[in-house]
Amino acid sequence: MSAPAPAVMVCGTTSGAGKSFLVTALARWYARQGLKVAPFKAQNMSNNARVVAGGEMGSAQYFQALAARRIPEVRMNPVLLKPESDTRSQVILLGARRDDLSRMEWRARAAELWPTVRHCLDELRATHDLVLIEGAGSPAEINLQATDIVNMRVAEAAAAATLIVSDIDRGGAFAHLFGTFKLLPPEHRALIRGFVLNKFRGDAALLAPGPQMLQAMTGIPTLAVLPLWRGHGLPEEDGVDAGAAGAGASAGGGGDAGGKGLAVAILAYPSISNLDEFAPLGRVPGLSLAWARTAAAIGAADLLVLPGSKQVAADLAWLRERGLDAPIAAHVAAGKPTLAICGGLQMLGRKIDDPHGVEGQATGLGLLPYSTRFEAQKRYRHGTHGFGRLGGFWRNLSGVSFEGYEIRHGRTRPHAGSNEAPAAAAPLCAVLAGDCGWQHGETLALYPHGLFENASVLQALFGAATPTLDDTLNGLADYVDRHFGEGALMALAGR
Repeated sequence: MSAPAPAVMVCGTTSGAGKSFLVTALARWYARQGLKVAPFKAQNMSNNARVVAGGEMGSAQYFQALAARRIPEVRMNPVLLKPESDTRSQVILLGARRDDLSRMEWRARAAELWPTVRHCLDELRATHDLVLIEGAGSPAEINLQATDIVNMRVAEAAAAATLIVSDIDRGGAFAHLFGTFKLLPPEHRALIRGFVLNKFRGDAALLAPGPQMLQAMTGIPTLAVLPLWRGHGLPEEDGVDAGAAGAGASAGGGGDAGGKGLAVAILAYPSISNLDEFAPLGRVPGLSLAWARTAAAIGAADLLVLPGSKQVAADLAWLRERGLDAPIAAHVAAGKPTLAICGGLQMLGRKIDDPHGVEGQATGLGLLPYSTRFEAQKRYRHGTHGFGRLGGFWRNLSGVSFEGYEIRHGRTRPHAGSNEAPAAAAPLCAVLAGDCGWQHGETLALYPHGLFENASVLQALFGAATPTLDDTLNGLADYVDRHFGEGALMALAGR
């Protein structure tokens, strides 16, 4: 029996230091060296998820698998925590919702989850040439070390050559790296192979003698200084500042944007989900992208997007508390283009019933003639959808096919007779098969996520081509190739 594959782990001094970004870049770099690579993150906390065989997994590991040229699978992210409030998360174990684990005290839950984490890690190491592991937050959270199932306990289980990355743009990077290293127990310090300074701006020569002094104090070299790269094209794992501004010439095509540019506003309610699907919009020439939390931002939009939501009832209440329901209605009444996806689709209807206590009942915005019922069983589906005939701003999508994915409890049904609209209103027209999508005037309401991740859609709507995902991933591999020393990455992989 062959020995388990070696592992390389990327930890960070903080959340947002660049762990996901670096693992994704390394996955494509190692894959281009001919290695069979698997990404792995034991436990991720995010409301960005993708549908794969067996259920759902975190978007970051999904993209890392694609970077590694592997089929994404739930073993690569065995535990996904989907926040439902500041103090509560839904637990997804091996792709499936587990309410029993969600109710469990977190220390006891960690003990319950570790055998599955270890089993998945061992299986991936047995079937690949290299496993790339991503940590979570910081490995130096000394209050959590006893129940760790995602950072140095995983590194120790895989004997992983470990990097610690720090965001130098925030300041204090050397202190972060030194403090993180010193707070680790000796057996975990022994696994650290290098430091990485991420998001550096300016002349790298000015860093001296910082890296040399840090190595003298810790024995750990700084293996790379990665320049700040805003336009890399990889979706941010979380946070609504991703791709917040697009620039360039005018967008033509399906809408009325020709020669004028198009202002797109995405409602940024607290429980927004799957926001990474909008990253491609930030690279469309002539399109400006903003996250809307005010009436003024909604009023300035040419195209308003109601994205997915992890807590539809709570986000509806948030919209009303801030008086945003009226400007949304005004935007729709003015005949301005509106796109609603999944939870956003549900918000536009008349009511949401929740007999099983999934998310909570709510009165919708009443802008489209349908209602939604949350079922106990969550629906996971990835597939190709083809648009029927559309009109107005959306007309160029008629007949266009796109790949999308559904993660939902909701089942939405039009009200009886809703296709017989009054003379002053447009009818509600099904534009996707089943209960997946409708158009009503200039409003397009869809259940599948991922619309803008399809080049055919961007071309039809905006007359613009953007770099493909593969182009982006190869660019990331080129980037780390330039900034790590020759032979450093292969040495980490034991080659």
